[in-house]
Amino acid sequence: MVPTGALLGTLLPILTVVALLVSVATVRRLHRPERGWRETARSRLVMGVPWGSLVVIGVVIGVYFVVQDGLTAFDDPVTIPYRAYSYFYPLGMLTASLSHAGPGHLIGNLSGAIIVAPIAEYAWGHYPNGRDESAPTTWRTHPWVRALVLFPLAVVTISIVTSLFALGPVIGFSGVVFAFAAFALVHYPITTIVGVLGVQSVVVILYRALQTPIGVYVAEPSPPSAPSWAGIAIQGHALGFLLGLVLGIALLRRRGHAPDPLRLWVAILLYGFAQGLWQIYWFGSENTFYLYQGPGVLIVVALALVITLAATDVDEPIVPRRLEHRLARVRRRRPNSSVERALEIARATGERTTAATPRLERIDELATGTRPRESSGTSRRAASVVVLVVLAVVAGMAIPLNVFVLDDATTSSDAAVEVGDYTIQYAEGVENELTAPVRVGPLENAISIESSGVIVASEQRQLWLESVSSQRLAFTGAESVVVGGPGWRETVHVERTGWEPVGNDTVYQVDLWTDGDDRQLAYESNGSRADVRIDNRAVTIASEDGTFVLEVESLETGVAETTTIPDMGASATAGGLTFERGEETIHASSNGTRVAVASAETYD
Repeated sequence: MVPTGALLGTLLPILTVVALLVSVATVRRLHRPERGWRETARSRLVMGVPWGSLVVIGVVIGVYFVVQDGLTAFDDPVTIPYRAYSYFYPLGMLTASLSHAGPGHLIGNLSGAIIVAPIAEYAWGHYPNGRDESAPTTWRTHPWVRALVLFPLAVVTISIVTSLFALGPVIGFSGVVFAFAAFALVHYPITTIVGVLGVQSVVVILYRALQTPIGVYVAEPSPPSAPSWAGIAIQGHALGFLLGLVLGIALLRRRGHAPDPLRLWVAILLYGFAQGLWQIYWFGSENTFYLYQGPGVLIVVALALVITLAATDVDEPIVPRRLEHRLARVRRRRPNSSVERALEIARATGERTTAATPRLERIDELATGTRPRESSGTSRRAASVVVLVVLAVVAGMAIPLNVFVLDDATTSSDAAVEVGDYTIQYAEGVENELTAPVRVGPLENAISIESSGVIVASEQRQLWLESVSSQRLAFTGAESVVVGGPGWRETVHVERTGWEPVGNDTVYQVDLWTDGDDRQLAYESNGSRADVRIDNRAVTIASEDGTFVLEVESLETGVAETTTIPDMGASATAGGLTFERGEETIHASSNGTRVAVASAETYD
């Protein structure tokens, strides 16, 4: 007999798809526009299909499954070698924007690309001259070449640019998705924002519902982690967005088109807020993060206006004519001017009519020496320059960091594991090597970030990465790090064990090993004294050469004796104290007094 849960898990996805198809078919019959959906799509796309977008999405999926070995481990792809660490590591720069950190990262970016990439491709079009059969055709204007070659090549080029000028070891297609969205926004503001804010959410929800029709969730503790916004490559998103804007505005001008200013401004503002472009942040000490949301919101609002001015072509000036002349009169006011008095009387007399207004304003210009207003083209050019300057600043800030060169792959750890050209080690309180290129001149002491945890480094690949933080390892107790490259992967296991003295810090060890190899001690913490006294003796837990020991010190004579922590159910003696180990706790006893001195560290 088939379990009810399994039956529902099979039927619900089928019923969901059927309901969706019936809804689409019904609405299509009810909605009868003058121009059908298929005809609209075919007017700019070959067979009405965004072939270029499909090719690009296929490339991203192929990179995940083949290059990152997602076929072997879908939930745990190889990511470390496919990040943009340095200009001296070409593989990372070429693959970072097409790679992903995991299935959630991949699905999130693909759901966005599925929405905005076809809109961007539709705006670009497979038929640059329209569907004019008599128009001369070159390889650049051939529909199939534009669909299957030029559009994918342009996207790959943008992906490389976003890697070259991204801040830090980024990974993911999101910079390109933001470029798609910006390009689409300047052409079809409302369609794009509805797709991003509405349709994309529907796509994600449908995917999750089809994948897991009925989910069971249990409240569980989670390891310490940075705020969600601190894991977002905000500079990379802004870079892609600005690149898409510049390309979109350039195409608009080449074709002599301009979007509606109000629609564009609203769409950009909504997109900037909804997609977190205001989340400007930086790192503090000891896992502290600073979110500059006030300045971020101000920047988004200002850029929305500047972008609107740069993309639109409106005859109306920015500053109203009446306000401009009043300001000019204030600057150049001459007391008791007969001309100004006459103009005031004339305006008061004809305030209900507009026929004489241009003449009066021209007389005012001649009388006050005010120049005629600048045309909207001047404002448009100025706004365009501002957009280009902002793009240059956002891209340029990454150059010092991306000239990173790793001189030495070792740190101050007790031991390290070598896998190919990788060095994997555990260290605490070491300087983050990625900030080294920025610490120059006045920034030498201003920018210093310390890292603690599992460090992966490679001089050959110019990479240095805190792969697992010490806080996470303290919570989980065991983690794994996957290193590798095209065609190979290796897993390095990390495990922490420790004892917690009563009332004091944990004493712990960290071991590293690869599959088939013996454990290797990578780190030992300092000893820690229990906050108890037995017969005027103090007990300290310490780790010596991979072995946990109990040190008993007489507070009267200062004499100390040590013994290893006994096995479970066994006992040991040192300094006049007897130690008994239960399942998770060590007790010390003397002269009839028995107290707990330490307990085994537990993990979630």
